[in-house]
Amino acid sequence: MTTSLLPADPRPLSGAAIKAAQQVMPGGVSSPVRAYRAVGSEPVFAARGRGAMVVDLDGNEYVDYVASYGPLILGHTPPSVVTAIREAAGQGTSFGMPTTAETTLASMIRDAVESIDLVRFVSSGTEAVMSAVRLARAATGRARILKCVGGYHGHCDSLLVQAGSGVTTLGIPSCPGIPEDVTNNTLLMPYNDLGQARRLFEHHGPQIACLIIEPIAGNMGCIPPSPSYLEGLRSLCDASGTVLIFDEIMSGFRVAYGGAAELYHVQPDLTCLGKVIGGGLPCAAYGGRANLMRQVAPDGPVYQAGTLSGNPLAMAAGIATLEALRDRSGYAHLEQYSASLVNMLQEAAQDAQVPVQLARVGSMICCFFTHQKTPVKDYDEAVHCNTTAYSSFFHGMLDGGVVLPPSQFETWFVSTAHDDSTLEKTRTAAKRAFATVRDT
Repeated sequence: MTTSLLPADPRPLSGAAIKAAQQVMPGGVSSPVRAYRAVGSEPVFAARGRGAMVVDLDGNEYVDYVASYGPLILGHTPPSVVTAIREAAGQGTSFGMPTTAETTLASMIRDAVESIDLVRFVSSGTEAVMSAVRLARAATGRARILKCVGGYHGHCDSLLVQAGSGVTTLGIPSCPGIPEDVTNNTLLMPYNDLGQARRLFEHHGPQIACLIIEPIAGNMGCIPPSPSYLEGLRSLCDASGTVLIFDEIMSGFRVAYGGAAELYHVQPDLTCLGKVIGGGLPCAAYGGRANLMRQVAPDGPVYQAGTLSGNPLAMAAGIATLEALRDRSGYAHLEQYSASLVNMLQEAAQDAQVPVQLARVGSMICCFFTHQKTPVKDYDEAVHCNTTAYSSFFHGMLDGGVVLPPSQFETWFVSTAHDDSTLEKTRTAAKRAFATVRDT
């Protein structure tokens, strides 16, 4: 066994903090995955971050591949974003009135995403998805929706069935409190199985209001679409009059400035965005073709509202973030670093004789612990990977000064702030961590 780089009890203040938090919040957290139960430990409490590094309450510093689960594409506290937030806050934190910042960010999104004519801002990814599905049902006059097994689209009732992310992490196949009447209209298909999608459309096509999908699955680990899969889904939707919704809350502005739709040259009818567009503040959006979006109130009868939607601080952070990405030079750095990281992890795993599959699309990464020789392609294969080995690896990396998502079913994220020094720190930690997996 290897020895930890940190003291035997390196996080006593985090331990005390979770006990206090559990007295006032379920599990002591505001989101379930943060509880670290999948890796059998107590969570690390963050104190501050800068660049690619995060520091916990006890002063331990870590290379951060959580990145707030995706929004921090520029790293922690990028000066341009911090300045924009401060300036906006000085003018007012919320108005209940429109601001020109909303128009600016909406215009930037429309210019970047080919399929979007109009945008509506909301405060969370769940709201964006819920609203897009409602719009699709209204536009088609149909009730049924189609999603992938293991696809996570927030915690709205009709989609919290066989979902990935924390639902899989905590072993919850379906959620109590959701009536069967709600989920009876939810159809399920395996990700990357175009044949099964075709059969579902043959039987239910005229009843399907929308097909919603993460074009790059990011909540069963990171799994890219098979060649022609997204094109095939586009064709099926066109033939049946079904609205195709891309849930790009994770992949939007991360894998490319125009998101996965740009990367794979497939255009949906509606797109859900979040994470990056808020620059680390609560912000999401849905948008699409004008003939659909003009049905949203007040232009049309499909009602959706939100007191803090288009919050001026979030708009300022989003504008500053997209301005930093707009010339696309940052994506070259993200691609180079992410490719080097995956190659390094593969070499370290081979040296330790630990079987893994490394998956990557741009700066989205996942390490599956499996003897499977072919890339993990769907939820069923993901859940059959060795989560115990991932837990061991997670703790080895944490002890080595690298923080990863505390679940096999979450994606790792690289920021433009990661550099040669963070790669070398990660390399050192990975060699030790893979050795602990081999020794267990």
